[in-house]
Amino acid sequence: MGHGSSRADASDDSSGDGHAHHHHSRFSRFRRRFRTNRHCHGSDPPLVKNLDADDFAGIARIEIISAEMQFKDRWFACLSLGERTYRTETSDHTEKPIWKSEKKLVLEKDGPTIARISVFETNRLSKNNLVGYCEINLLEVLSQESEDNVEELSLLDPSSSSTTVGSISILCYVEDPIETEKFFAHRILSVVDLNGDGKLSYSEFAELINAFGNQVATTKSEDLFKQADKNGDGVVDMDELATLIAVQQENEPLINNCPVCGESLGKFDKLNDMIHMTLCFDEGTGNQVMTGGFLTDKEASYGWIFKFSEWAHVSSYDIGLRSGSSASHILVVDRRTKGLVEEIIDGKIVLSMRAIYQSKVGLTLINTGVKDLLQNISEKQGKRMNSHESAKDIPQFIEFFKGQLKMDEAKYPIEYFKTFNEFFVRELKPGVRPIAYSERDDIAICAADCRLMAFSSANESLRFWIKGRKFSIQGLLGKDTCSSAFVDGSLVIFRLAPQDYHRFHVPVSGTIESFVDIPGYLYTVNPIAVNSKYCNVFTENKRVVSIISTSEFGKVAFVAIGATMVGSITFTKNEGDYVHKGDEFGYFSFGGSTVICVFEKDAIQIDEDLLSNSERSLETLVSVGMRLGISKRSGRTDELPNMETCKLEA
Repeated sequence: MGHGSSRADASDDSSGDGHAHHHHSRFSRFRRRFRTNRHCHGSDPPLVKNLDADDFAGIARIEIISAEMQFKDRWFACLSLGERTYRTETSDHTEKPIWKSEKKLVLEKDGPTIARISVFETNRLSKNNLVGYCEINLLEVLSQESEDNVEELSLLDPSSSSTTVGSISILCYVEDPIETEKFFAHRILSVVDLNGDGKLSYSEFAELINAFGNQVATTKSEDLFKQADKNGDGVVDMDELATLIAVQQENEPLINNCPVCGESLGKFDKLNDMIHMTLCFDEGTGNQVMTGGFLTDKEASYGWIFKFSEWAHVSSYDIGLRSGSSASHILVVDRRTKGLVEEIIDGKIVLSMRAIYQSKVGLTLINTGVKDLLQNISEKQGKRMNSHESAKDIPQFIEFFKGQLKMDEAKYPIEYFKTFNEFFVRELKPGVRPIAYSERDDIAICAADCRLMAFSSANESLRFWIKGRKFSIQGLLGKDTCSSAFVDGSLVIFRLAPQDYHRFHVPVSGTIESFVDIPGYLYTVNPIAVNSKYCNVFTENKRVVSIISTSEFGKVAFVAIGATMVGSITFTKNEGDYVHKGDEFGYFSFGGSTVICVFEKDAIQIDEDLLSNSERSLETLVSVGMRLGISKRSGRTDELPNMETCKLEA
């Protein structure tokens, strides 16, 4: 680059305030250059929260290289970890797409570590089609000895994890913190290396350092440059200078403000400053090809029609109560992967439910005949689903819920079922739902494959989830069944969607004391209705209350609640039976439905991850047999492993 600057000198300002103005404009110019290629998607969350050093596991660099598919199309891939999703550009029309797209992700020791890679074909206007996916435990891969860190992974059919639809190549490794700092410094220096020869003059280096607004950095810039300029020719190799800057930044920070977003540094510690700048720089310079700002791979896959509806505020994509009551999509968090999942539901059904349950007009309809209409619809649909003709709907149902209904877990193949309801209440293969701590009766388990909400009291459920006008534990259980111990007890809601396995299981071991039928209506149990202030789903719907007497939890109320299209609740146990946790307890016929378990006050300590998700008004996707909580009355204090991080094998 020579001894002079490789770029035109900035305009000089010799007035008294000129230096400050000149410095400000110069910093702004650098920042604009960083931001030129920055991807924007709505209002993105912070790139990373403030981490303690003990929580930081590293910065993982993941590159999606290429794939081999079974047919030609234009493809893109999505990378999901926790509540963040990124997507590659779309490939050419080929069966062997090449992306070479990378992303850096912060790993936390107790945070999500299972990354999901999804591959979509782009053959639809409104949304694209998920063809295959794979999951990878980053900590396991990154701890393996490997020369090139390249992984060849099978892509699985979303409907059957035993069927392979292609393969994908990724590169994955964790950056050494010093190397991260060095690489970051090198890339900042490259901003003034306009001819790309890897060398800098002192004037270029000084201009960049001055733009950082750090007086210490300004005074030391000449010393740093001289250390790198060993032959004294006034030109230094950028790699050597980057190493010196990285060491200096570690000992005494040179940068006061993030060069990309302008945020002041030093608010937390050096570790978080470096994490922030590393990720922000990648976002801002466009070095990482993947586009961010998505919550799920389904959101990333939506086409221009969905993007337009978001822009026009016709629909929204969010978590929490907005998702449950007024948003166009329902998002839940997968307990196993800690990633967000969009629940598959027909858009027309969402609109109709919002019209009925989320408006005063809908309330009027409910009070003037809709209740009876829902009852009649459910009865007619129930009869149809028991007919032999209904069996032809099974393949279409499986295709609609592709990715969230896995037939390879079913005990019998599709051909076995003579009616739709036989398929709907299908059994699973032995062993696909392991029971957590099966030998310990002081540990309760999840009663269903479902979306779960858990609260330490009914009042907590009213704060974060149930918005009905008259919900109470007494109203739920009935006056004759509700004892005073239940009134302030813990509440767990297991919501089953149509695509779920619809047999429910016993969450605790004990003796069944009674069954009490409570007549009622058949509102939907979808969050759109549960979050509505205009109706009282759980206390007005048809339900059956069972009381289980246990040695570890006292009495536990198990409430099976019917819903729209679900007129039939069948129990497979009888009064007086002793049941072990995990035993099948019954099933719901066609439709969505809900189980609610009420524990006596101070009987159970529900697992923290379930409670914290519920406090965010965010349902947790769980499976039968996962740990729910431990008895407060058992007296056992031994430490249990964190179940949401455990991988359950079939």
